[in-house]
Amino acid sequence: MKKILVVDDSALMRRVLCDIIESDDRFRVEDRAVNGVEALDLLSRKTYDAVVLDVNMPQMNGLELLKELQKRKISARVMMASTDTKEGAKTTLDALELGALDFIHKPNNAMDCRTDSFKARMMRILAVVAESKAPSFGRTFTMEELKTSKKMVELVSKHASAVTGNRIVALASSTGGPKALQSVIPRLPKNLKAPVMIVQHMPAGFTASLAERLDSLSEVHVKEAAEGDVIEAGTVYIAMGGRHMNVSTSGGRSTVHYTDEPTREGVRPCANYMYESLMNSGYDQVVCVVMTGMGADGTEGIINLKTKKKIHVIAQEASTCAVYGMPKSVVNAGLSDQVVPLDQIAQEIIMNVGVK
Repeated sequence: MKKILVVDDSALMRRVLCDIIESDDRFRVEDRAVNGVEALDLLSRKTYDAVVLDVNMPQMNGLELLKELQKRKISARVMMASTDTKEGAKTTLDALELGALDFIHKPNNAMDCRTDSFKARMMRILAVVAESKAPSFGRTFTMEELKTSKKMVELVSKHASAVTGNRIVALASSTGGPKALQSVIPRLPKNLKAPVMIVQHMPAGFTASLAERLDSLSEVHVKEAAEGDVIEAGTVYIAMGGRHMNVSTSGGRSTVHYTDEPTREGVRPCANYMYESLMNSGYDQVVCVVMTGMGADGTEGIINLKTKKKIHVIAQEASTCAVYGMPKSVVNAGLSDQVVPLDQIAQEIIMNVGVK
């Protein structure tokens, strides 16, 4: 039985969250805390399989607790549950960067937490976080390592100028993805010879902030893909949360087209749709990248894409994944051409698509 710590300053919300967790016999609420100070004390002395953490609390809030855990090198698997996370996309991204593995928007009214849809989503996320092999506060790269990595990318770019053909990168990621993308996209050069399409599983309202943050860190231009965007090399397009992103081809050019089919693999956007939309595109090769995340999104789409297109599949190596689900599915299906650690994905993309 998994031991859970619930941290929330509202007595009513704590009770509701605890009731939801304990309705599932896989979990037990081991302890409750009313703020970050109490939680820090408990986490300093005890180990939990997962922590459900609120953001807004007196004395020490959720983000301050995450910073303190990182500073003291206290390992914890954290999911955020906060009313802040609906509109406060920046707060959510800050929490994910600080080590939280995933998040759920908690309704303002505690009674709305008792809906079946909220319970199901919360327990699905909690199960993934509790099972994650990667503790929330893993090793971060030093500036020296990042400089070395940048030099390696520059070296790779010199050799990549010989790559010919019209290529596109199609990347899928989920739990752990927002942080993992910061180890990939900022390492791509602005003269990359291919566009990059990304499906990151996130609800509506979060992907614009994710795109803005990655854009501020990167040489390539990163944007939330808009309906009708003409797809151009050297630009990264992130699928809008809550809609399925497709690549539409007509008159010799490729554009972004959104559809509103039901969820697939339990998610929207779904990477399978993105991969399948490339089956009749004008690209000579599709470089498929599958990164950290729960479930199997991407596998079926890549299998279908392979029937029509030349593809090259890069899967993230297990020990560098927050959740080894989506890459594992691709590897088990025999689709992966390469299995590489997170910090080497950018250079493999460059080697496969080239630079101008």
